[in-house]
Amino acid sequence: MKAVEMKNITKRFPGMIANKDVNFDLNQKEIHVLLGENGAGKTTLMNILYGIYNQDEGDIFINGEKVKIKTPKDAIALGVGMVHQHFMLVHNFTVAENIVLGCEPKKFGFVFDKKEAIRKVKELIDKYEFNIDPETKIEDISVGQQQKVEILKILYRGAEIIILDEPTAVLIPSEIEELEVIMKNLTKEGKSIILITHKLKEVMSMSDRITIIRRGEVIDTLNTNETSIDEIANLIVGRAVDLNVYKERVQILPEILKVKELKAKDNRGLDVLKGVNFEVKSGEIFGIAGVGGNGQSELVEVITGIRKCYDGEIIFDGENIENLTPKEIIKKKLSSIPEDRHKTGLILQHSLYENAILGIQDDKKFNKGMFLDYKEIRKHTLNIIKEFDVRTIDENVEASKLSGGNQQKLIVGREIYKNPKLIIAVQPTRGLDIGAIEYIHRRLIEERDKGKAILLVSLELDEVLSLSDRVGVMYDGKILKVLERDELDEQKIGVLMAGGNIDG
Repeated sequence: MKAVEMKNITKRFPGMIANKDVNFDLNQKEIHVLLGENGAGKTTLMNILYGIYNQDEGDIFINGEKVKIKTPKDAIALGVGMVHQHFMLVHNFTVAENIVLGCEPKKFGFVFDKKEAIRKVKELIDKYEFNIDPETKIEDISVGQQQKVEILKILYRGAEIIILDEPTAVLIPSEIEELEVIMKNLTKEGKSIILITHKLKEVMSMSDRITIIRRGEVIDTLNTNETSIDEIANLIVGRAVDLNVYKERVQILPEILKVKELKAKDNRGLDVLKGVNFEVKSGEIFGIAGVGGNGQSELVEVITGIRKCYDGEIIFDGENIENLTPKEIIKKKLSSIPEDRHKTGLILQHSLYENAILGIQDDKKFNKGMFLDYKEIRKHTLNIIKEFDVRTIDENVEASKLSGGNQQKLIVGREIYKNPKLIIAVQPTRGLDIGAIEYIHRRLIEERDKGKAILLVSLELDEVLSLSDRVGVMYDGKILKVLERDELDEQKIGVLMAGGNIDG
């Protein structure tokens, strides 16, 4: 008996069909991956299973019985739980308060029983060996631990069918390995898991079966042990994909950015940058590798003017720019693809054409005295949409309505279209499908070959190794060592990322 069967599911939105006559099933105790390009309809299909959307046509069966799922409440009652790509946690609540939220234990019939909530949550944490303090606030734990809290939330509500939407997009490698162990333990216990991801290495190691969706339709369902990464990539995109886009630099140009003894504090007032030194040349990609939380985010914030430094220098194009405002820095022809597209990359409630000129809205091209030239802005936006294959009905759509990957493509296009001297690219392919990753990587190489400098900051070591001309390894607020292209070695970098020494 199947845990889930979705038969002939069709879902229409104004101007588009998100799912067209889709058939999908999930076996008991299996991990089934949904793969497809950004905007292919994967999350829409799972949102239908979870009751966020209602299908226009088709039927859903849970454990062999036909069911109507109109709301998430219906789904939860049927044992379906979903962990969304962007976590839905209350940051100033504790772990326990988040897990029981909406299903709180009560005493006297109406008073929240905090002690009982902590006891129940601790019991759940111990059962799954998650190693989280139930009384810690969400804002004080890592992203990986926050994801565990999301999983515990749905387990607390009795989920037997678990949907994980892009669960590894924000995790470091060790957390990804831990998540794989958690998932396999859950299936041994009898749970069935649907996983949405773009990372094909993870697909091969984590899943039992794979269903590929392209433009809202199912292309194929494969047994993982009978396929390969190349076959999957070709099915997703509909053509051969090559992620080996690196080519040697054709020119060595002068230095454009020099960071000297840079020091800064984090939000708690503790030293987070402890004397950072490196330089980036025009016509090169300088990658920064490191485990998350070693100062990479704060370094980018200081260079782009979001965070103040208290010592050191940032020399950009021969000029000292430390502690200038973000607006002043953008005008000096420095652009950045931010780490978090929702917090600092987009204004989600605004249209695509408004988001496409963020940071350059004062440019004479778009600003005619007291008024914005919306005809020119729309033309500019449509160029980005076309060139970067942003899947949307038109430029008037709110940014919040795009899939995460299409939001990312809009941001990358916007920053490249600013024609900067230096592009700071932080996690530039987070949440992108394999075809989009190939395209963004090619564009970064192209911009480098035009003489632009690229500072690439990524937690994806494969990405850093495949694109960079030089790599600086960051640990505990410092660049430990800079390696040339011919010195790049995954094992050596791994040692440095852990704070070790490779000399001698």
